[in-house]
Amino acid sequence: MAITKPYLWLVWTRCAPELDAEFNEWYDKVHIPMLVSGGHISSVKRYRLSSELESDQPPYLAVYEFGDKSVFKDWLSSEALADARKEMKDTWGGRDMEIKSRAFYEPVSQWNRAV
Repeated sequence: MAITKPYLWLVWTRCAPELDAEFNEWYDKVHIPMLVSGGHISSVKRYRLSSELESDQPPYLAVYEFGDKSVFKDWLSSEALADARKEMKDTWGGRDMEIKSRAFYEPVSQWNRAV
């Protein structure tokens, strides 16, 4: 079985606590479906910052996986991304939600526990 090393697009976000439920429902039911509609993204995983350790990081992290760099570059100019960004601005513009940081990571190495 071949081991794959996905390229990752990481997006950290925050919203006002009173918008938390609305934000999460929108992200899962509207935003992600729009972003993946073009077929560029292999998978999406979302995380909430744990309270186990103190941290200054934003509370939400979305991890988007791409098969390779060229697919990611194609996605950056895709209609799916343009539509999702417009919809996000229409829904959240002027409200207390923001993308704190975005980053694209290339694979370096991979370790898997033997089964």
